[in-house]
Amino acid sequence: MKIAFSAIGRALDSEIDPRFGRCVYFIIVNLDDMSFEALENESGSLGGGAGIQSAQFIASKGVSVVITGNVGPNAMRTLEAAGIEVIIGVSGSIKDAIVSYQGGKLSPANQANVPGHYGKGSGQTPYLGAGMDRGIGMREGYDPDQGISAASSDQELRALKDEAKSLSVRLNSILSRIEDLEKK
Repeated sequence: MKIAFSAIGRALDSEIDPRFGRCVYFIIVNLDDMSFEALENESGSLGGGAGIQSAQFIASKGVSVVITGNVGPNAMRTLEAAGIEVIIGVSGSIKDAIVSYQGGKLSPANQANVPGHYGKGSGQTPYLGAGMDRGIGMREGYDPDQGISAASSDQELRALKDEAKSLSVRLNSILSRIEDLEKK
């Protein structure tokens, strides 16, 4: 059985990326022999449709389960249509999530837990609806297209901390690559 994780790194001790469609990497683990592959998420930088593209990519890899922090409505529908079980609200390392999954501590979701366009662009509050990252006057936590109610302060705080951690790791990776290229 194959499980896909959204990840901020390429190893099993990497943290789960809180974003599905815009995660940095996908780590696909075969639970039968614990082999895994780390794949860069090429859809993460798309202007739109990242969740759908990421879900289609994961489906093409023969995955049965996705474990991630958050998933939007379009990605959720695409994964469900492919017959993939989705487990959301998970943080920590991939290794810890595997142990939790094998121990029966993780349950599948039946709906998205964030609105569309979650994690898109810099400075976006993760609970703003589609297009709301441009300061248009809608109240935080409401997406009229999805009917998602306002997030609690604890949920928002956790999501923002997860996003900051993910961005920090990605920035360090970019800075390291720049340094490597400058040495050549």
